[in-house]
Amino acid sequence: MYVEKPIGHTVMEGRAMVNAARATGRVVQVGTHRRISPHNVSGRDFIRSGKIGEIGMVRCFVHYAGGKEKPLPTVEVPKELDWDMWCGPAPLRPFNGGDPRNPSLGAGNRGIHPRGFRNYLDYANGTLGDWGIHWLDQVLWITGEKHPKRIYSTGGRPIAGPAISTPTEQTTDAPDHQLATFSFDQFDVQWEHRRFANNNTDKGENVGCYFYGTKGIFHMGWQKGWTFYPSDAKEPVVTEAPKLNSPDSQNIKELFADFLNAIRTNTKPVSDIGEVLLSTNMALLGMLSMKHGRSLDWDGEKEVILNDPAANKLLRRDYRKGWTYPT
Repeated sequence: MYVEKPIGHTVMEGRAMVNAARATGRVVQVGTHRRISPHNVSGRDFIRSGKIGEIGMVRCFVHYAGGKEKPLPTVEVPKELDWDMWCGPAPLRPFNGGDPRNPSLGAGNRGIHPRGFRNYLDYANGTLGDWGIHWLDQVLWITGEKHPKRIYSTGGRPIAGPAISTPTEQTTDAPDHQLATFSFDQFDVQWEHRRFANNNTDKGENVGCYFYGTKGIFHMGWQKGWTFYPSDAKEPVVTEAPKLNSPDSQNIKELFADFLNAIRTNTKPVSDIGEVLLSTNMALLGMLSMKHGRSLDWDGEKEVILNDPAANKLLRRDYRKGWTYPT
C-alpha cells in the first residue's frame, strides 16, 4: 500500500492505519520522498558524522507570497466527480473549484478541489500538515528522535482575512502564518510558515530546515541541495547540489523503486508508515495546540496528552453519518 503524507487527519486515524499495517504484515510506504533524495541522504550522513557539532536547535520553514483572500463562489459539481465520496467522513461542504487559470490568486486562494483542500481544515491541516511534515520528518529521520515532550503553537489570518463559509461563497480557513515549538530532551524544533511576504533575505531557499550546531549552521534545502556554514569564518562553506528528477524536481521515482524493493524482499521501506506516523503526529499536534489555544504535554509512547482531557478529545474527530471512525 502506498499512501500520501500526512497519513491521517487526526492522530488516532494514523494509529489505526499503523495497527492495520502491522496486523496484516503489509508493506506500507508514505510519500516522504526526501528520505530517498541523494542530497538529503548525504546531508543526513554529514550531520550524523558530527561535522556540525552538537545540535541545540532546529528551525523548519516554508515561506510563500500571498495577500488578502477573496471568497470564491460556490459552483456546480463537475458531473465526473463524486463529491460525496470525495468529502468522505468530513463535512459535506458546497463545491468550490477555484480558478486554476489564475495563478495570481496564490496557493492559499485555490478552491477546495483539486489542490486547495490543504488549506480547508475540514479536509487537511493547513501548511503545517502539508509542507510541514516533510521538514519535521527530516528532523526525526536525521536525529533519530521520536516524540516531542511539549508542543505550543499560535497563528492566524491577519493578511488573508477572516475565513468565510456560506452556501454561496467561501475562503480557506487555515492560518496564513503559524509558529510552533516542539521541545525534545536535547534540543527544540521551531516551525514557521507564511503565505505572504515570501522570503528573499534568508540563506538558501524559502523552504527547508536549519540545524544549529556548535560547529555551524546546516541548511537542508530542496532545489538548491544542502549547505553548511561553519562557525569559524576561516573554514570553507560546504555545499552539495541536488539531484532531482524532471518534471517536478522530486525524487518520486526513487521512492517507488524503494517501495517495490520492500515488497519483493518483505522489508520495511525507507518511508515506513510507522516512522511517518511520528512526523505526522508532530504536525497534527502543532495544529491541535493552535486550535486548543494552549501548550500540550505529550506522552508519545502512550499517544496521550497529559492532564488535558479536552485536548485528548481532539486526537480524533466525529465522522459524517455513514462513516465509521477506525479503531
